[in-house]
Amino acid sequence: MKDTEGKRPIRWAVVGGGQISQQAFMPAIGRTDSSELVALVSGDEDKRERLARQYGLAAYGYERYPELLASGTIDAVYVATPVFRHREFAVPALEAGVHALVEKPFEVSVEAAQAIIDAAERGGAKLMVAYRLHQEPGTVALVESVRAGAVGEPRFFSSVFAQTIDERNHRSNNGFWGGPVADMGTYPLNEARMLFDAEPIEVSARGVRTSDRDFPDTVAVSLVFPHERVAQFTASYSSAYTESFTLAGSEGVITSSSCYDWGGDVAITWTTTDAESNSVEHRHEPVDQFAGQVEYFVDCIRAGAEPEPSGAEGLCDVRVLAAIEKSLETGESVSLEPYERSWHVSAEQVRSVPAGRDPGDDEMVSVITQNP
Repeated sequence: MKDTEGKRPIRWAVVGGGQISQQAFMPAIGRTDSSELVALVSGDEDKRERLARQYGLAAYGYERYPELLASGTIDAVYVATPVFRHREFAVPALEAGVHALVEKPFEVSVEAAQAIIDAAERGGAKLMVAYRLHQEPGTVALVESVRAGAVGEPRFFSSVFAQTIDERNHRSNNGFWGGPVADMGTYPLNEARMLFDAEPIEVSARGVRTSDRDFPDTVAVSLVFPHERVAQFTASYSSAYTESFTLAGSEGVITSSSCYDWGGDVAITWTTTDAESNSVEHRHEPVDQFAGQVEYFVDCIRAGAEPEPSGAEGLCDVRVLAAIEKSLETGESVSLEPYERSWHVSAEQVRSVPAGRDPGDDEMVSVITQNP
């Protein structure tokens, strides 16, 4: 039993035993002071039995999920299934009063995202979307520096996030919502929304396909924000790995080539250059981003506080992603209703848990890893 200053650890079940669960979330729980992993839900019998032995867990097939929720043995679930199944597992958990941390993107439609939010209200449980960077110290420091005027008035944002995804991986076989925009493009989309502290009002997108997938595997997106600001990003499943962004403002520029990834050696780093070409690099030491978000979520559960990122934050991205999907289908730009949000990223959200060694690709059980 962990020392939690007299508080019982939050008992977690992982729903979906894929790469992100095995390589990131499950090891991260062991690095927290607040939580313990007690159950795994998976549709793969061999996987769940082997992982259950490795971690000392109770193992459940998907068909026994209602039994787990009614057992009284868990307090929270981490939903890491393919995105189109998030509602299926988050809603009954929340209705049962079990807290839910749901991977991003939140769901495949505004309607499905709202259904999860409504379930949390009915069940009185806490809901958080797993935007791990919202608790990462470097990212939050970046957002706060822009808010404090580091580049003057932000004018435009440009970003790329791309890698080669194995065509056998589930991301390559579930259409737009498993593809590069929803999976990887959510990062620059969320970053632009944080840095502009606003919601886009117009979306356009163009895609190309360089593989046998049934969806565009490289997509360029343009966003228009209020007050004459614009953002562009490109997301791809068919190129060498790359990540970067540029934020240009009236009085300076911020650039980064280490901004979205995670892992034991990932140090979020960004450089500010002012109007006189003076540059300062800001480097933040690696942390376990998944453990940090768990610690923050548990703090919210115990305090009865609304997490940030909440379900509403996840819904804001979903409505933009749905507009991108529509633009790809029609070839036309899509307008979005203006939206003013009341929440903002702040330093109070940061949780720094030292990074550790995560399992390598060859150590995972029954997973077709995302990279060939």
